[in-house]
Amino acid sequence: MDIKSLLKTFTCSCGKEHSCDIKDVFIEKDASKRITESVKDYKTITVACDKNTYTAYGREVEAALSGKNFKTYIFPDELLVPNEDAIARLTSALLPETDLIIGIGSGVIQDLCKYVSFENKLPYHIVATAPSMDGYASKGAAMIIGNMKITYNAHVPEVIYADTEVLKNAPLDMIKSGYGDIVGKYSCLNDWKLANVVNGEYICDYVYNLTFDMLLSVKDLGSALLNRDSDAVKKLMEALVGVGIAMAYVGNSRPASGSEHHMSHFFEVIGIMKNEPYFMHGTDVLYSAYYTEKIREELIALSEVKAKNSFSKDEWEKKIKEIYASAAEGVIALQEKLGWYNEDKLPVYKEKWNEIVKILSEVPSSDELLSLIESIGLDIKEFESLYGEEKIKNAMLYAKDLKDRYSVLWLYYALMA
Repeated sequence: MDIKSLLKTFTCSCGKEHSCDIKDVFIEKDASKRITESVKDYKTITVACDKNTYTAYGREVEAALSGKNFKTYIFPDELLVPNEDAIARLTSALLPETDLIIGIGSGVIQDLCKYVSFENKLPYHIVATAPSMDGYASKGAAMIIGNMKITYNAHVPEVIYADTEVLKNAPLDMIKSGYGDIVGKYSCLNDWKLANVVNGEYICDYVYNLTFDMLLSVKDLGSALLNRDSDAVKKLMEALVGVGIAMAYVGNSRPASGSEHHMSHFFEVIGIMKNEPYFMHGTDVLYSAYYTEKIREELIALSEVKAKNSFSKDEWEKKIKEIYASAAEGVIALQEKLGWYNEDKLPVYKEKWNEIVKILSEVPSSDELLSLIESIGLDIKEFESLYGEEKIKNAMLYAKDLKDRYSVLWLYYALMA
């Protein structure tokens, strides 16, 4: 895949104009050597990283900035969370004359740099240190604000640098996470089709197929990635960036985030609030994709389409407060704003059930997904052991309430809760 060929503006057959404002992407050995030329027009640069990412690639970036006025801010946190405090610290690290932010890192660092640069009307570049997630090229900044996982529409980086030698030597858990984030697209793409049929939500076949092609390019690379094969790692990084561009095309994360991401966000939010352990984002996405496929299989097997129970707002609010604690009011407010609990979708489900079943059947079986999980050296029993049956069940029923996006979790709640 020639990623640079996707850096364009065009009118799509879906009727919309798609664009990606990224100026350049370098996924190659010694990518830091590209930095000097790319930043030639900037005068004062703030570099942001954490202790680990500075060790991984900080000195190479600083060497490429030799002769420039720059300041490096290193987050000292053992576990950096993209919350209000981290935003304030990075904002304070900006110099009055800063005209560019360069982030060195992966998920949290790029989210923080994306958010802070957007809020301060500054461009930013990202220097990837791990092929761990698909947000590098997207507009979305996934933040933890008020204990809520909120993805803000910000902007794309001007330039992405990814040194393949650094990527292949990243912690193996981060490589596994990147693989999981891509393979999880089986679930979210299916949710996109489902939302189109149930809610009439906009869908773009070009973006759908682009994302699916990225998935297919990676799904069989599990063993090669475990062996840190350079070509496999490069393909994974290209897929992660390609999916980010797909998100940039539609202006949100719909092509890359659905029920599996909502469950992943659930485990992260609860983990942060209650100081409980959770897996890396992409790893949780992959495990959760297995569980959302189990949901699809249960739905396909239904003999009759009917609501299992009537909705009780009082009981729902009680459960939300029990599960989400200090974040509950934000969750309740979001769902009151959406009003989806006030809508009776049962007639739609009945009318379109054959089409719904056809869509749900398109995802590989849970056994096939289990094979992909095992191919990257993960074990579903570790997921089940860490979270336990009750937390996983709560995620299946209430992770949907964190977001304003329709997915199979809403169908499951209506017909099987």
